[in-house]
Amino acid sequence: MSQTAARPGGATPTALGPDAAPNLSDLTTLRVGGPVDRYVEVTSEAELIDAIRTADEAEAPLLVVGGGSNLLVSDEGFDGVVVRDVRQGLDADLSASCDVDEGACGGATLTLPAGQDWDTFVAQAVANEWVGVEALSGIPGTLGAAPVQNIGAYGQEVSGVVAAVRVWDRAAGQRRTLTLSELGFGYRTSLLKRTMRGERAPGEDLWYPTPRYVVLDVRLQMRLGSLSAPIGYAELAKRLGVEVGQRAPSTAVREAVLELRAGKGMLLDGVGGAPTPDHDRWSAGSFFTNPIVPATAAEDLPADAPRFPVRTVTSGTAADEIDPRWVKASAAWLIEHAGFTKGFGLAGEHSPARLSTRHTLALTNRGGATAQDVVSLARAVRDGVRDEFGIELEPEPVLVGLAL
Repeated sequence: MSQTAARPGGATPTALGPDAAPNLSDLTTLRVGGPVDRYVEVTSEAELIDAIRTADEAEAPLLVVGGGSNLLVSDEGFDGVVVRDVRQGLDADLSASCDVDEGACGGATLTLPAGQDWDTFVAQAVANEWVGVEALSGIPGTLGAAPVQNIGAYGQEVSGVVAAVRVWDRAAGQRRTLTLSELGFGYRTSLLKRTMRGERAPGEDLWYPTPRYVVLDVRLQMRLGSLSAPIGYAELAKRLGVEVGQRAPSTAVREAVLELRAGKGMLLDGVGGAPTPDHDRWSAGSFFTNPIVPATAAEDLPADAPRFPVRTVTSGTAADEIDPRWVKASAAWLIEHAGFTKGFGLAGEHSPARLSTRHTLALTNRGGATAQDVVSLARAVRDGVRDEFGIELEPEPVLVGLAL
């Protein structure tokens, strides 16, 4: 979902009361969720920090929203302050040295505000031959959310290009820069995400649903060149006609990824030329993460169950090393083989919330679903997989006012 266009810098942020504020269904890609108590749109870093401080000083619940693609909010809405960062832009520092063997010229250091639309940036990166995010094409959301979740797809993760993240530390009440080594990236996680569940102080409430560290901007370090990073995903390599580990033109990688995502209903309306509405695209993307299980537990899975090596978990293993203690299973395979087919709904084809007709990993709103409809479906799928395989699937979206 594209972000609201930013107004000229220095404009007063939009602060709307409950009568004028949008519902969360207007701000999330699942298109469910109830009313907002107070809504603030910010167009500068100072406005963003001021909105956060004001909410925290008033001890009001705080929800910072980007593209709304990773949120499932209750039908009762959010009794607190919703802050939406709509800053766009990019500051680039390019070097000029060339490496003929690598097919690259120098590197690019890029700084982007948290509100920057992610896929708009990826398109710009590919056009400017900034390498390292081409396989992350078509992912909805913003730059600020990308390192929190350590977004990844088709063999790439954003952690591969992040140099540092500048944040507002809600506990200390000050700006802070977290370097790559401090960010603690793992599979779909980071220090930023983990502070969402950390205590403010012993006995006090959790930092939830917004983490202790709120992203202000992200600094990326990217190689320059017309060829992509090595292709790390077999399905993408096959589509490109190359072997895993080989490079391909970044433009071709982006096109192939968009085609693959479109075929799975994993693009939003308005991206990739899809008609509107396409209810397979009314989702939060992959609803469950691929479970990381002990290698011994993976031995109990059926022989044909996919098993992937684990390179990035929060165990201290370097990202370029395989940790033999763990195996990544396929959530989609587990869901399908637990009896949940494409298009499954609790009330059959008339269910307002159903699995996508193209990909079982996406839970979709068929046009009239409530948040409770979605969470009931998620609960049924989770329980079915657990009963069949003994593996507990974890939701990828942040659930606000709801729980599985």
